[in-house]
Amino acid sequence: MTVKTRFAPSPTGFLHVGGARTALYSWLFAKNRGGEFVLRIEDTDLERSTQEAIDAIIEGMEWLELNWDEGPYYQTKRFDRYNQLIDELLAQDKAYKCYCPKEVLDEVREEQMAAGVKPRYDANHPKIKAANDAATADAPFAIRFRNPTEGSVVFDDQIRGRIEISNSELDDLIIRRSDGAPTYNFCVVVDDWDMEITHVVRGEDHINNTPRQINIYHALGAPVPTFAHCAMILGDDGAKLSKRHGAVSVMQYRDDGYLPQALLNYLVRLGWSHGDQEIFSREEMIEFFSLTSISKSASAFNTDKLLWLNNHYIKNSDPAYVAKYLQWHLDQQGIDITQGPDIKDVIKLVGERCNTLIELAAQSRYFYHDFDAFDADAAKKHLRPVAKDALALAKAKVEAVADWNTEALHQVIADVCAELELGMGKVGMPLRVAVTGQGQSPSVDAVMMLIGKDRVVARIGQALDFIAEREANA
Repeated sequence: MTVKTRFAPSPTGFLHVGGARTALYSWLFAKNRGGEFVLRIEDTDLERSTQEAIDAIIEGMEWLELNWDEGPYYQTKRFDRYNQLIDELLAQDKAYKCYCPKEVLDEVREEQMAAGVKPRYDANHPKIKAANDAATADAPFAIRFRNPTEGSVVFDDQIRGRIEISNSELDDLIIRRSDGAPTYNFCVVVDDWDMEITHVVRGEDHINNTPRQINIYHALGAPVPTFAHCAMILGDDGAKLSKRHGAVSVMQYRDDGYLPQALLNYLVRLGWSHGDQEIFSREEMIEFFSLTSISKSASAFNTDKLLWLNNHYIKNSDPAYVAKYLQWHLDQQGIDITQGPDIKDVIKLVGERCNTLIELAAQSRYFYHDFDAFDADAAKKHLRPVAKDALALAKAKVEAVADWNTEALHQVIADVCAELELGMGKVGMPLRVAVTGQGQSPSVDAVMMLIGKDRVVARIGQALDFIAEREANA
């Protein structure tokens, strides 16, 4: 049997991290078993579904590189298929027309709640029965599935084990509304049947839907897939993850400077484990993943852990991979890298210090753009008259360097220290502020090498002018 999984979001909002984790688990299981992964857009909620949300879901999946083998399928394009099967169920008396108006159903629900009874549709309730009996043939009606009244629904959840729900707990759910639109629980069953889905991985909020859907599978004579229901994700404070915890949309993490692999690595560990391993390549995720290793317990989102992972991937990934996702942030910050060093070399030098791509882009600016002013605190501390001789000598020696490389520039700094009998800090720090405009950077000789001779000479000259002006105004 070929394993086939699906991710089936409703386009009523953006792709959030809970949905992304579900998509990841479904994708990994399919890839682990050499199977296929389907993307399906469940857009039957016509009032709340939007094209903007559809676009955002697809953009998020593409950014995470969770590539689908089939789809995207859209439920709104399959209404004829759903209605065909609903009509068959009607003909077989496995479904029936319900004329009971909403106000009567609401009244019965309030009575049930007041009596401490679980609210549910009861075709034999006197008020509901009377409303149906009194309806004329041309009255609006919904179609309800005739749920079994005896026995239980039992299924073996891959995460939670055996789950049993008595059919007496279930009611006759609507499978086609009075406006003619098929409903979620029915469409899902038909889609999973037609698309030959073998395993359904989804959130625990769907557990209550599963027995209803299993009864529909049986009524249609369709095979029942294997289910795995994942626990929810909590915020740092233990409450259900929501917008108030910060970024919950996948693309917000892109905007905040995270690499997709860092987010995937974080999400895969948010409820799944493989021993004590924390860092997983995409290939390792696929190799080690199993549904039975997913925890039954809710997981807490920890932003500090995600930042740590992001820093790890910025430092240790192929610079070409980092550059691919850094470009968006360079564009956002108006940094043109066409004139200057190879951005991959800058990433190798600066990346270790950065937790996000926003920081990495900002720390890359001085390699490509001259600055109008020095950092005030750094200039006040290091661009003082006492640094003038060291900078002047460094400028002369830099201009004389024939073979522009890190070793030669390191030797320049050492020679200036020796000739002026100064410590490394008395030369290196003023030089750092001069060429970067700020008080912190990687090794200044390596920085100068990438910035290039002409810019380094010009910037040291700018620093000397700054010191001269400072002296004149003293």
